[in-house]
Amino acid sequence: MKLGAFSVSLAVKNLKASKEFYEKLGFSKFGGAEENHYLIMKNEDTLIGLFEGMFEGNILTFNPGWDADANVLEDYQDVREIQNELKKQGLTLDKEVKENSKGPESIMVKDPDGNVILIDQHTP
Repeated sequence: MKLGAFSVSLAVKNLKASKEFYEKLGFSKFGGAEENHYLIMKNEDTLIGLFEGMFEGNILTFNPGWDADANVLEDYQDVREIQNELKKQGLTLDKEVKENSKGPESIMVKDPDGNVILIDQHTP
């Protein structure tokens, strides 16, 4: 299964304080906007999303169709294919995609400990 670029999406209480903290660890702004209450921070190939007031808990995020620099990959597995594989393996999804849909879409599943895994495809 090709899940694409990986990042951790953190639910933060204070975006500015979190940004400053991660900058001290060598991360720099890669995307997002403080006025929209989220930033994507990058250190080499490591990505961390900082999200203030958008969701509870932290999320493991995969982006099919993207590499770690958000470049579109020519060869990737569409989120609908990933959904079908997960369902064939008996997993129950918390968010599904309509099978005949096209373009950007996302699915969600929880691991046995309740950790949310978001598979979020931005590519067509």
